[in-house]
Amino acid sequence: MAEVLVLAELNPAGGGVRKTTLEALTAARALGEPSAVVIAAPGTAAGVKDALAEYGAATVYVAEAPEVDEFLVAPKAEVLAQLVQEKSPAAVVIPSSPEGKEIAARLAIKIGSGFLTDVTEIAADGTATQVAFAGSVIVHSKVTAGTPIYTLRGNSVTPEPAAGAGAEQAVSVSVSDAAKGAKVTDRVVEQKSSRPELTEASIVVSGGRGVASAENFSIIEGLADSLGAAVGASRAAVDSGFYPHSFQVGQTGKTVSPNLYVAVGISGAIQHRAGMQTSKTIVAINKDPEAPIFELADFGVIGDLNTVVPQATEQINARK
Repeated sequence: MAEVLVLAELNPAGGGVRKTTLEALTAARALGEPSAVVIAAPGTAAGVKDALAEYGAATVYVAEAPEVDEFLVAPKAEVLAQLVQEKSPAAVVIPSSPEGKEIAARLAIKIGSGFLTDVTEIAADGTATQVAFAGSVIVHSKVTAGTPIYTLRGNSVTPEPAAGAGAEQAVSVSVSDAAKGAKVTDRVVEQKSSRPELTEASIVVSGGRGVASAENFSIIEGLADSLGAAVGASRAAVDSGFYPHSFQVGQTGKTVSPNLYVAVGISGAIQHRAGMQTSKTIVAINKDPEAPIFELADFGVIGDLNTVVPQATEQINARK
C-alpha cells in the first residue's frame, strides 16, 4: 500500500497531538497507509507517538532538533521536503492551520508539486472537495503535477481510530542558512479558558450584531457553556466591540466546521456564511423572519434572543 505522509500538528507546551492531526490521519487513509511526521524540539515525539499510532500511523518519522523550534516555518518545510524526496510518498496531508498552509506552500515550491488548500474531503483517486467563492460553489480538484499536497480543513473529517504500528524512525535534520532568516525570540502561551478551541470545537455558539452589547454576550457564553461549546462572533459583533477579534467566524476570520453551529442574532451575510456553512447542523435564532441565515439553517427559531436563549440554556442545564 502506498505511503502517505501526514504532518503532525502539536499543542504548545507539550499538550499532545491536536485534533486536526487525527483528522488528517483519518483522511489520509483514503489514499494509502498514513505515516506521521513529527518535526519539533528534542524530546517531543515520545509524548505523542502512541496517539499517532492509535489513529493509523504505520510509521512515525521523528525529526527533532533545536533549529526547527528556534526559527519560523522555513526549517520545517525543508525537513519535510527532504523526507518527501527520500520516501516518494503518494501524497502529503497537512492540517489547514495558518502554519500548515505556509508549510504546504513552501513544500510545493521546493518539490515542484501542486497543492490544494482547505479541502474538506479526499477521495481514493486523489480528488479533493473544496468550498469556493464564499461558499457558493463546491469544487472537485485534483493535483496533476508532482506529489499531491493537501491541507485539510478542521472538523471536516471525524477522527476514527485505526491501530497502526507506530514504528519510530529517526530523520536527520539539515537546515540551510536561508531557512534561519527569521528567529523566534520569545513565545507567550495564550491563557486558555475551559471552553474548546474555536476551530476544533464540535459545537460552536456564535453571536452577532443582534446581541446588542458586550455585556449581553454573557447570554451567548451561557448557552455555549451549557452545551460544552466554543464561543464565536460575527464580524459585525467584533467590529462593534462586543467580542474579541480572535473569536470572529467568517471570510476574514476563522473557518469552522462543527457538528452543531448555533447562530444567535446573526443576519447571515455571505462574509459570515463563508466561515461556517460547512457545519453539519446549523441552528439560527433571529427575530427577523427574512434574515438570510434561515436559508442556510437546518432549524430556525424566530424570536427575541434575550428570551429564547436563556430559556434554551435553562432547559439544557435541567437535562444534565
